[in-house]
Amino acid sequence: MAALIKDLAQMNADLQEQKERVENVDFKMITFSLAGKDYGVDIMNVKEIAKADKFTFVPNAASFVRGVYNLRGDIIPIIDLRNFFHLSVDKKTDGQENMLILRIDDGVYGTIVDKIDKVVGINSETIQPPHPIFGDINIKYIKGVVEKNGDLYIILDVIRIFSHKEEDKVKSHTVIETADAFIPTTQKVDLTKRAAADSAMEFIKETLGTLRHFTVSEISGSWFARRFAEWNASHDDENLQLRSSSDADEFLSAFYSPCTGNFWSADYAALTEKALPDISSNTINVWNIGCGKGFETFSFACILKKKYPGAHIKIWANDNDIMAISQATNIVFDYEDYPEYIQPFIVKGRNGYSFNQEIRDTIVFEYHDVVNGNSLPDLDIILCRDVISFFSQSDQEKLVTEFEEKLKTRGMVILGRNEELPGTMWQSAASDPVSVFCNI
Repeated sequence: MAALIKDLAQMNADLQEQKERVENVDFKMITFSLAGKDYGVDIMNVKEIAKADKFTFVPNAASFVRGVYNLRGDIIPIIDLRNFFHLSVDKKTDGQENMLILRIDDGVYGTIVDKIDKVVGINSETIQPPHPIFGDINIKYIKGVVEKNGDLYIILDVIRIFSHKEEDKVKSHTVIETADAFIPTTQKVDLTKRAAADSAMEFIKETLGTLRHFTVSEISGSWFARRFAEWNASHDDENLQLRSSSDADEFLSAFYSPCTGNFWSADYAALTEKALPDISSNTINVWNIGCGKGFETFSFACILKKKYPGAHIKIWANDNDIMAISQATNIVFDYEDYPEYIQPFIVKGRNGYSFNQEIRDTIVFEYHDVVNGNSLPDLDIILCRDVISFFSQSDQEKLVTEFEEKLKTRGMVILGRNEELPGTMWQSAASDPVSVFCNI
């Protein structure tokens, strides 16, 4: 009986010791999944978790190197652990990859995994040594295995994965201790610069959209690439990004067409008139999108009257700025404010000069958001300078489709100086500073 009591006492002591060992959490890990199995990595090596979908490709790098990534100004290599361990890769539906950002010694690395789960605390004494049964990955990269609440976790030795070992010097692209070692030596500097530039371009695109609703697309893409090259050359790394509305305005200052917000100059009017097609019809229908306070619209009306003196001209001028539209209808200006080509079409009143009735009758100013549908006849000309680039990508596509539907054969679209219409149905019909496209 005494022996039984002693055995029970010893059993209770062993259970208590085991319980205390399990409850003594001295090791925490971030858990994640790869190809359906659960893994963990020491939380002390995890800098942060992130999602990303845009990586800069690295030519001739190892197959598991996804590319490099700009992490708030730091260019880091991105390693796909699934490819590194030759595991299956799940297709992403949203394009976003789950990443653990690891800090190993003085290096920072991004690792792509299937799914990031949670933080799990364990007692380090419960970690068991790896066994060859875990044959999905090389056993030398496994720190150990542990069971927690019925789940079995394989703990990776990320220091070994990202450290150079003498026995691993098999190929020049072996994973080694520095971040840029994933890249062939001859390409390190160029690729780092390119990755930084690519990332900076993307940030500036996003900032222009946020601060000024400017959407870089095929319509403005060529200009944006040129402008970014200029901007990059004239700004150091610390001042490259757009931090305020004034920065965005400075970046966009090179975008706008001549005479924005004013009557068109005689030179610009002459170039525009030269680009206009020969129209045999006695009726010419024009749609002016983003007419503002009317300076552009009246300038164009005078040019059309001069180019087609016997035609019946109708201009539908739209803007979603109700204050601007209200001013456009009753525009009055001083003598010195207008160029010579509009002189035949103006009259003097008590408060200054304004346009005669002939010109006024050609224009219908309307407060209207053009993306919400437009009831217009078939059009000969669409005037849309520096406007379409400030719509969203989907609205840009919608407007271009509407241009295609509403324009007559050989109809003309006049865009901003730095805009162009994509697609095979449009042909450039004028050169800088007048941007004209005809449908073919």
